[in-house]
Amino acid sequence: MSNFLQQFWKEKKRIGAMAPSSRFLAHKMLEHINFEVDQVIIELGPGTGVFTEKLLSKMTAGSHLLVFEVNDNFYNQLKQQIQDDRLLLIHDSAEKLDYYLSKYHLPKAHVVLSSLPLANFPETLIQTILKASKDVLISNGKFIQFQYSLQAKKEIEQIFGTAQISFTPLNFPPAFVYTCTKTD
Repeated sequence: MSNFLQQFWKEKKRIGAMAPSSRFLAHKMLEHINFEVDQVIIELGPGTGVFTEKLLSKMTAGSHLLVFEVNDNFYNQLKQQIQDDRLLLIHDSAEKLDYYLSKYHLPKAHVVLSSLPLANFPETLIQTILKASKDVLISNGKFIQFQYSLQAKKEIEQIFGTAQISFTPLNFPPAFVYTCTKTD
């Protein structure tokens, strides 16, 4: 936890919380994912890997998880802490999702799970990340994003149409979870 807090104070524009996500938020983030099929899942901004570890524990042996982390400290921590052949840990920006799917010869993703603090990003970056996320999803694929406010609702709905929004009070701070389904 102290490492997380240190990183928050060091990079407030890239890290949106002072503490890792709770198990309650993790449950809300993963509840709409079908873990019974082989699939490609993309995680954006894993931080210390709370969702990453839960995803890996539920995924099938034939699934792949691409995890994008730009923070050097979190990237190195994840690299040391998680050893799993299904995990592709990428030290690069979420804007390059399509590039890495092609690089690793993977099909479109079934799910993009995002913990990125969109409220801290410039409008153009938010639009680029949301469009890239939608573009790499299969038809009926899920985009799942949590935020601490409803500030990103307009941008998310602009790209995905509608978003199902749920609330998790048992997190610090309490969080909103947006779940969107890509329709063609």
